[in-house]
Amino acid sequence: MTNTLTRWNPFTELNEIQNRLTTLFGRTGRHNGDGELGIAEWSPLVDVVEDDDEFLIKAELPEVKKSDVKVLIQNGVLQISGERKLEKEEKGKKYHRIERAYGSFERSFSLPESSKPEQMTAAYDNGLLTVHVPKDKAAKPKPIEVKVQ
Repeated sequence: MTNTLTRWNPFTELNEIQNRLTTLFGRTGRHNGDGELGIAEWSPLVDVVEDDDEFLIKAELPEVKKSDVKVLIQNGVLQISGERKLEKEEKGKKYHRIERAYGSFERSFSLPESSKPEQMTAAYDNGLLTVHVPKDKAAKPKPIEVKVQ
C-alpha cells in the first residue's frame, strides 16, 4: 500500500460540490409560469483522470457542434463552455415531451501547479471532448529518506 501526502485545497472540494449540485439541478425539469414542465438546464458529464504524465479531462457533449465548444485556460483554471441548441420545431409536428436539456453550459476545473497548461491539447470527436494537460516533470514529488534515531 502506498501512502502519499497531498496538499489540501478547499477550492477543489468546493468545485466538486458545485459540479454535483449543477448536475443534480441541471438534470431536472423546471416549471414555466403556465405550470407546464419546461426545458431543463444542463451541464455535461466530465471525467478527470490523472497519471504520472498528464491530467486527462473527458467531457460528454452529445449533439454539440465542434464550433459551439470553447476550451480556455486562464489563471490556472481550465474552462470548458459551449451551447447545445434546441432543435427547431417543424410544421406538422407537435412535441408532447421534451426531456433532453439544452442551452449554454460552463464547467471549470482548477489545475494544480504541477500542470503545464501551455502544452495543453484538445480533440473533439463524436460528442466527446478530450483535453490533455501535461504535467511538469520537474514538479514530480521526490522521496526524502527520514532517519529515525
